[in-house]
Amino acid sequence: MPRWRMPTCASAALAAAGLLLSGCANPSVGSANDDPTKPVTLKFWHGWSNPGEVKAVDDSIARFEKLHPNIKVEATGNVTDATVNQALRAGGDKAPDVVSSFTTNNVGQYCESGMWADLDPFMKKTGVEKEKIFPKTLLDYTSYRGNQCALPLLADAYGMYYNKDAFKEAGIARPPRTMSELERDAKKLTVRSGKDSYKRVGFMPNFRLYQNSPDRLFAQWGPTYFDAQGNSRLAEEPATYKFFKQAGELADAQGGFDDLEKFRLTFGDEMSNQNAFLTGKLAMHLDGEWRGLMLDEAKADFDWGVAPLPVPDDQKDTYGRGFITGTVAGIAHSSKHQNAAWELVKFLTTNTDQVVDFANDIHNVPSTFAALKSPRLDADPTFRSFFRVLENKHSKALPPSTNGGAYVVSLQDFSYSVEAGRVGDLRKGLQKLDQQIDADTLQSKS
Repeated sequence: MPRWRMPTCASAALAAAGLLLSGCANPSVGSANDDPTKPVTLKFWHGWSNPGEVKAVDDSIARFEKLHPNIKVEATGNVTDATVNQALRAGGDKAPDVVSSFTTNNVGQYCESGMWADLDPFMKKTGVEKEKIFPKTLLDYTSYRGNQCALPLLADAYGMYYNKDAFKEAGIARPPRTMSELERDAKKLTVRSGKDSYKRVGFMPNFRLYQNSPDRLFAQWGPTYFDAQGNSRLAEEPATYKFFKQAGELADAQGGFDDLEKFRLTFGDEMSNQNAFLTGKLAMHLDGEWRGLMLDEAKADFDWGVAPLPVPDDQKDTYGRGFITGTVAGIAHSSKHQNAAWELVKFLTTNTDQVVDFANDIHNVPSTFAALKSPRLDADPTFRSFFRVLENKHSKALPPSTNGGAYVVSLQDFSYSVEAGRVGDLRKGLQKLDQQIDADTLQSKS
């Protein structure tokens, strides 16, 4: 499964299976007393499975071993968070030393449980100044309440792909920058085909569409999910109401949720050549940086471009922002070779040439300031558009929580009901959602 396709509901599945880490976990205590210059073999577990991506990981390891000939790395790919969590609970010689995850939502659990080691001591003794290396948004989603138990290992940024030919046909000069412009342009770009179907939709806001998980568009409002005590505050957040209102208006401007949903069900698989944007059924589409490479490989038969997602009309000064996520890497607390493990984590996350090479190989956004400015980085202007989203000070990532991504799944389920018109009182519904999220968080700590 390509890295961008890791399901957002993974945390819910893990919770159901009882595999999520809890705040009272008692991991096997490892050691940071090893000499990283001595011969050692490290186990590195990661989630990449696509042959091209696995080769990129293996090439990265080869570069590391050339710099550190005393350290051998045994890499195991296609490993899920559930498998990692089980191994870290069990500890022992079979557990990994270095771990990675596509699920930034789970960082709160990794840090709070102690299963992933605090990296600040390692950075301090090796002179790594994290604030000078990584954008703040990435540091925020790799730490929890002062515990930097992970570091960014490339990032994903979300923007808006748009069909330039369709824009020209509709007489639209540039991509929309505000939500009112998005609504206006989406309506103009929508072409009906019969009473309740379409030839093309301008911008489909339906939350079940491909990458349209509600938290991604919601990021454009810059919401605060939790208060200082860690309690969910979506019912208190003014942006929540504005977001759902805007999503509903976007749907209504193009024929309404029911008709849009019928049309969505005719779309091909997201990662296939029947993707709805690739086949011209969508004129504008929320997606990540990887889509550009896929459009090129599929030889899209129309001219396309990339722009930041529009922002609320009352936040025009934040245009250029977007939703940020990515892969994270850390050291297993049970590892007996933590100093050597740190050498690998440090190389993968802070070595500029390595970050650039890996980003070019798998077409993800570099995660360090230096890599973002490297002349060796892929010069494709559409790819680089996402770099600016990453660097925008208003861009948002999901906040870590001790209940992992369960709160995101709860928000998704609630959003499906809202868009389908099954929530009569939005405030009461959001209050119940807050209560559910808080209950899940409490249970994760028990």
